[in-house]
Amino acid sequence: MNATTLDRWAPRALAVLRIVTGLLFLQHGLMKLFAFPAAMPMPLNTVLIAAAVLEVVGAPLIVLGLLTRPVAFILSGEMAIAYWIGHVPQGFWPVLNGGEPAIFFCFVFLYLAFAGPGAWNLASKLNGLAPKALPAAAR
Repeated sequence: MNATTLDRWAPRALAVLRIVTGLLFLQHGLMKLFAFPAAMPMPLNTVLIAAAVLEVVGAPLIVLGLLTRPVAFILSGEMAIAYWIGHVPQGFWPVLNGGEPAIFFCFVFLYLAFAGPGAWNLASKLNGLAPKALPAAAR
């Protein structure tokens, strides 16, 4: 595969990343609020309920490609806070403190906040809610 072919497929690859990330992230909120596909192993407090609401509302917006940039930015912040509040107190190393998923989601959402939704997004169909693509010379 050459660079031209890869460049042509980049918006679709970005959309796949956005959709899969949103679907995986949705599971965390569903576990907290609805015990689906399994119940949370710990009782919910106010912080976890707030996180669950962000996850259950934000993840479908990410999957659909609606308001991707602001929602991804908020979810990135949520995951950064989750890491520092929930994982760092358990130890320094992410592999030992269970914080790898939080870090991974944080940086994928941060990337989506900058990159936008990619192809196959609902925002582009609804009155220009998605930003227009940059001309090739500006990329």
